[in-house]
Amino acid sequence: MPAPVDPRLFAQLVPINSLGPDRQRQLAEMARLEPRSSGETLFDEGSQDNLSFYLLEGEVALASKKTGASRVVRGGSEEANYPLANLKPRQFTGKTQTAVRLLVVDSELLDKLLTFDQVSGVEVTEFEGDAADAAWMRRLLESPALLRLPAANLQNLFTRFEEVPMKAGQIVIRQGDKGDYYYVIKQGRCRVVQKPGAGQKMVALADLAEGDGFGEEALLSDAPRNATIAALTDGALMRLAKDDFLKLLKEPVLERVTSKELLGLIQAGAGLIDVRLPSEHQRTNLKGSVNIPLGQLRKQADGLDRGRRYIVYCDTGNRSQAAAYLLAERGFEVAVLRDGIQALIKSNPAAAST
Repeated sequence: MPAPVDPRLFAQLVPINSLGPDRQRQLAEMARLEPRSSGETLFDEGSQDNLSFYLLEGEVALASKKTGASRVVRGGSEEANYPLANLKPRQFTGKTQTAVRLLVVDSELLDKLLTFDQVSGVEVTEFEGDAADAAWMRRLLESPALLRLPAANLQNLFTRFEEVPMKAGQIVIRQGDKGDYYYVIKQGRCRVVQKPGAGQKMVALADLAEGDGFGEEALLSDAPRNATIAALTDGALMRLAKDDFLKLLKEPVLERVTSKELLGLIQAGAGLIDVRLPSEHQRTNLKGSVNIPLGQLRKQADGLDRGRRYIVYCDTGNRSQAAAYLLAERGFEVAVLRDGIQALIKSNPAAAST
């Protein structure tokens, strides 16, 4: 996986240089530097690609057969501070005249980061409240999962949260209860604990701090809460009702793949994660998959390869939806196997190991 781009390269590049430091760091992790030889075509007139090319060094010729217009852009010039012929469909063909060095970014990603910066930097400050209000909102906006949200969803998101107080020792959600809200900690700290099975003791899984969210698993999988969250300190929570969470966050974030698409993705290097219980995985699983039960995913996610795409699955797709959202929150490229392993085995029994 290529090393992240140095954000200092963005100082003169428009509109990247208008992003705040946090957004620039996010973009730097996803952008790439590309050397190109003389005579290479970067894009064709009329094309609809989703890339923005910034010329850092060298020369690129822009020419239009339709209008006859042409010019040469040189690295370090004023024009090179802007992406090359970036109007889509492309109004010019871009071809390197010398060896060049380019910064290449995803145009849609850049547009979303600009939108998020405006939401967190302007609209967030317009909410009535103290500094803690802006702090938890900005922390939530740093979630990689939110990069997939349409701008319209962002406009509605924060107005749907409501604040509730919490006291040290309070049980915020209890394992086995029905899911009703998604929570973000505005002030204070909480602990995640879980009872693995009947007659077993509670096990501490994680501590959560200001800006951390929890409770999404039950909302996404429509299953009972799989852990208990207890307040460690006094503080405040922001909560989002289940219907709003599913409408504004779930659907735009989750990508689904069909059984037919799965083989091609695996051949392209995607990893398979079975989020069912070990006993279920041992009985039937997809060849080449690793088993990380949903309840253990928060703890084990750091051991996964961030440069690899993952497909998560369960029996029907419910638990894997929760798993995919958790991984997307942590910056992984992830998709859900639509309808789960049961549907795949019906159509292709040879895909499973038993």
